[in-house]
Amino acid sequence: MRRKQHLEELLKSLEGRGYPAYKSIKGEYQFSNPNFLLLIDKVQSDPFAPPSKIRIRIPQTVAQFPSHLYSSPIRNIALCDYLHRQAVEKLKQFSQRRGSGKSGLIAMANIGQEVLRRSSILIDSQWLEVRLVVGLPASGRRILGFEALELLCEDIPEIVKECFLYKFLNPRQVTLHVETVEDAEYIRQQLPHRKLVAFVANGAILPRDSGVSSLPLQGEEVVKFQSPPSLEVEFECPNRGKIRGMGIPEGVTLIVGGGYHGKSTLLRALELGVYNHIPGDGREFVVTIPTAVKIRAEDGRSITGVDISPFINNLPQGKSTTNFHTANASGSTSQSANIIEALEVGCRLLLIDEDTSATNFMIRDARMRQLVAREPITPFIDKIRLLYRDYGVSTILVMGGSGDYLDVADLVIAMDCFQPVDVTEKAKQIVRQLPLPQPSLPSHFGKITHRIINPDSISARRGRKEVKIQVRDLTGIEFGEEKIDLSCVEQLVDTCQLRAIALAILYAQETYLRQRKPLAEVLEAVMKDIQTRGLDILTDTPQGDLAMFRSFELAAAINRLRSLEVFSPQ
Repeated sequence: MRRKQHLEELLKSLEGRGYPAYKSIKGEYQFSNPNFLLLIDKVQSDPFAPPSKIRIRIPQTVAQFPSHLYSSPIRNIALCDYLHRQAVEKLKQFSQRRGSGKSGLIAMANIGQEVLRRSSILIDSQWLEVRLVVGLPASGRRILGFEALELLCEDIPEIVKECFLYKFLNPRQVTLHVETVEDAEYIRQQLPHRKLVAFVANGAILPRDSGVSSLPLQGEEVVKFQSPPSLEVEFECPNRGKIRGMGIPEGVTLIVGGGYHGKSTLLRALELGVYNHIPGDGREFVVTIPTAVKIRAEDGRSITGVDISPFINNLPQGKSTTNFHTANASGSTSQSANIIEALEVGCRLLLIDEDTSATNFMIRDARMRQLVAREPITPFIDKIRLLYRDYGVSTILVMGGSGDYLDVADLVIAMDCFQPVDVTEKAKQIVRQLPLPQPSLPSHFGKITHRIINPDSISARRGRKEVKIQVRDLTGIEFGEEKIDLSCVEQLVDTCQLRAIALAILYAQETYLRQRKPLAEVLEAVMKDIQTRGLDILTDTPQGDLAMFRSFELAAAINRLRSLEVFSPQ
């Protein structure tokens, strides 16, 4: 192992040489004051290429983080998240232009309000490992060796001191961050025992600063959430003690109310309640069961081998809906497929907003039932209770335009000026006073078919070239010769998740899909591997730009591959 002084001399000798000469610095270097190991894993090909990848490994004898801060998996995730956030802000002070292209860059991925398991920072009783990208300095394509020396041998040690040594951090802030995340996770684990699917704490701030911001709304107009007395529940958290708020029980829940009163705002908070949030977000204790999936119509998506017969049957020309294929789904067909695909991989709570749903899928009133006798679509209202009875899958539904759903609801919450009101009894009274003709309903929900994916239909190669994966934003993944459109998969929150999902598709293809297992079993095995061995199993070399995802979003990406093929049912 070489020492820091060797790296300094090497960088000086590279001054003015062609950029490829930087390849010679790849390797490990021991630093002192503070004591840490610098690993240069990948050197960029030129100053305009993706930046170089480095790791910093700090012994715990130097970092000195108390073990109780990372003693459990959720505390470990929370501590790493805190350190990542602190580093992102500090790195902006050190990152400066030092020549052409990305010269002088020192960075980690920018992250949002959600706390996710990441590959950027790892911690255990022996080491703290940090993964960064750096832009090695150059003028044109000539090495600026002295600038590189300043970046690697002076700035990096300062970053270690200011960001990754416990004695220089604010211990109260670190503890608050870890304990807040742990308490939220505790509530999530307790929800099934209380027969609840979601919880919204009193005092929560649900509205965001704007439609394009995840930051909480601030100012005098902020309305803090307060549970109706009839729905208020209490949890005894391990750190902050008692916390009270609204519990949403299993079953069918309607969220109603006038326009702009907060119906969709509440649903959006519940959608993202599958993730933990940072202190100060306002939604720290908006918690949803981890198997909740947001469902919407998605015109134009491809569907491969999905049994949508629980909702759609008797198509013209006798086209089968038990093994349905289309390259251009309608709103109702796509929403049917989205529900069935979610159920296939274990969804236990559907989250639906009428604003993003297909009207003919959601409802079919009495007059239309009489007028149109041959209707292939069984509307969701006819199946919503059967779904709960047959499979134990609950639904939370925003509905402002149709009172028909009052007949099938267990709970009705009205949002009035961003505050919830329990109007269940009033809704039942209205149902009694204004009864609707009862249509002939199906006796059961229908079969949920488990598909087996053909692994040879998945390829991330462009022609015969190497694997090509690129993520630009949350709308999709460039995967070989096609783009996986994820713009309607609304519970993705971080581009690092998409990057990990793309790699997980390849991992699944190379492992469990080859065993001809049903998709649900494949995803379960992949997620178990990642949970036990980390995100690093998805890559050949360590990288810091991956974030944990759920099996539902991995399934969504696979299902939207237009090249996808499934083996015919036996």
